Amino acid sequence: MTGKKAAFRAFSYLWLGAIMGAGCAFLTQVILARGLGPEAFGIFAAALSTVTLLTPLAGFGIAQYWLKAFGQEGWRARRWLPGSFRFIGCSTATVLLLLLVWALWGPHDALSAAILVILSFHVLGQLAVELVSSKLQLEERYLNLAVWQAFPHVSRLLLVMVLAYAATNLISAQSAAYSYAVVAGVFFVGAVWLLFRLYRGSFDLKGHRVPAEAEEPRKPDVPGMFQVAAQSWPFGVAGLFHLIYFQSDIILLRYMTGAEVAGIYNVAFTVMVAVYLLPGVIYQKFLLPKMHRWAHNDRAKFYQVYRQGNIAMLIVGLLAMVAIWLLASWGVVFLFGQNYQQAVGLLMILAVSAPVLFVASSVGATLVTQAHMKSKVKCMGAVAGINIVLNLLLIPPYGTYGAAVATIISNVSLLAIYYFYAEKLVFSDFR
Repeated sequence: MTGKKAAFRAFSYLWLGAIMGAGCAFLTQVILARGLGPEAFGIFAAALSTVTLLTPLAGFGIAQYWLKAFGQEGWRARRWLPGSFRFIGCSTATVLLLLLVWALWGPHDALSAAILVILSFHVLGQLAVELVSSKLQLEERYLNLAVWQAFPHVSRLLLVMVLAYAATNLISAQSAAYSYAVVAGVFFVGAVWLLFRLYRGSFDLKGHRVPAEAEEPRKPDVPGMFQVAAQSWPFGVAGLFHLIYFQSDIILLRYMTGAEVAGIYNVAFTVMVAVYLLPGVIYQKFLLPKMHRWAHNDRAKFYQVYRQGNIAMLIVGLLAMVAIWLLASWGVVFLFGQNYQQAVGLLMILAVSAPVLFVASSVGATLVTQAHMKSKVKCMGAVAGINIVLNLLLIPPYGTYGAAVATIISNVSLLAIYYFYAEKLVFSDFR
């Protein structure tokens, strides 16, 4: 099979798997929104956003660092695995403890606290999906990767459908949280077995020649847990900053204006998450391992992918924006119900971010390579700070519309800063 055909087949697997996963995640949110109503849906959405916001601290960038380490070192990067697993255990325990403390001593009623505790298991599921996904990306087993990433969404949809339709009066914010926790537990157990095999050497790394026994160092340098943390923390912090400027407004709306307002805003946010599926599949699931290799071994191709990707993402992002404007007025009410009519205007505002974030995905992916990750973290940290300040200033007087405007300004700022650093640092040799 030629390289182009293989690439097309791999992307097709990822694209179809991502569509299935995103479609199931979207339908799950639709069912919950209609079944719970704005207030209960807002409580659930805010709790889930809080858990999701802390999830990058579990593992703290290990999954993404594996892609970089193996991309640079090839098979020798196996030396990072022992320290990685020790660090994963410590960081995950810390996150679960933080969530428990926040649930019990934060400004919550009994229902909100219970949902936070139950959804804390979602951290284990997300961690499991990310770690195994990195393994499958390095092995270029794209069909397996697509299935692995789609099935948690499929499983949650099936459980929520049972609660909503196959039984009477079982759908509630708490029962929905249990559905997420059950799926997380199942996938965490499956991941433990797969990652144990990785630890024991059952691994088929692609793109690097298997070293002969004589070429293996007799006493490989095996980094400890703190050495691993020193390398992976930029990826973990980047994930945290991303979630801050991407969805912290849901949490802030919940605590500043109420659960019902947060539920309405979350409907528009859910639609935009589905729209952002395409650049995520292209850059995070398909191109990222290859870009690490090109950044070191084929600079011309690396630059070509960057330039062409920017143009393609701008065009597709503009088309997505126009499509949302044309469909939002009836699509929101048709899918989520009349109770969420106010989300239509929010969605049309947030749609402006589509072309911005599409291009930002292309530009930002180049900053993950080589020694530029810390620069990317600085960019994301600056934008996360901008987003929080804008939300605190705009939400009190303008509510959900203030949060939407804060999101757009943050996304434009992100793209501008990314582009400046990419041109100045990553591709300075092409100027």
